[in-house]
Amino acid sequence: MGTAITLIIILVVIVVIIALIAMGSYNGFVKSRNLIQESWRQIDVELNRRYELIPNLVETVRAYAAHERNTLEDITRLRSQAQSVAQSDGALPSQQRADVEQALSGAVHNLIVSVEAYPDLKSNQNFLELQRQLAETEDRIAAGRRFYNANVRVYNTRVESVPSNLIANMFHFEKATYFEVNDPSVRQAPSVSFGEIAYRGDPQQGQLPPQQSAPPVQFGGGADSMPNPQQQYAPPPQQQGQYQPPQTGGYQPPQQ
Repeated sequence: MGTAITLIIILVVIVVIIALIAMGSYNGFVKSRNLIQESWRQIDVELNRRYELIPNLVETVRAYAAHERNTLEDITRLRSQAQSVAQSDGALPSQQRADVEQALSGAVHNLIVSVEAYPDLKSNQNFLELQRQLAETEDRIAAGRRFYNANVRVYNTRVESVPSNLIANMFHFEKATYFEVNDPSVRQAPSVSFGEIAYRGDPQQGQLPPQQSAPPVQFGGGADSMPNPQQQYAPPPQQQGQYQPPQTGGYQPPQQ
């Protein structure tokens, strides 16, 4: 009788421990999922801000660069598509949302690069302000994307790990989607050219041009060069008509 009670107590203790572990794992999944949703809402705010800036950018560029019609039409189409996917998505982004936002980022990036051929547009204050706001928005999107992807990585690791994957399968915690930019043109930093800052020598000899010697130092006496320090000083010759001291010796009194 006592052995049976002991076994029952041991089984109860084991069940309680398993229940506590399962409860902790479940709460961890809920916390991670809420953190992912919160970090995604920050990105979604910046994406909606970009939706608002793009029409003004398109109209400004259209007034100065009519030849960019195809690029402007692509941006308008991708913006409408992104808004449509955003409305149909749930609390977390789908892979379709990530793909269309990536395409929209690439189209806006290409448009900003193409306006380098239009000096009037580059000096337009409205365009410069829109470009600045878009750049700030893209920076915030990139920062939010890094934070979001870090949370997704932690969450997905728990979904796939043992024994937390048992709780994930039991309560249908599925893997979240990363929000990444895989387009090399979007990742590439703009090139900056500062021109040539070094001398170039003879292309055949590969040497630097000879340095020019410094000009001779001019002194007050009008000499063309510095005096030779080894040359001894020679007194000037005596000229005629100058006073010369007598050759005889000491003082002689006058004759009486």
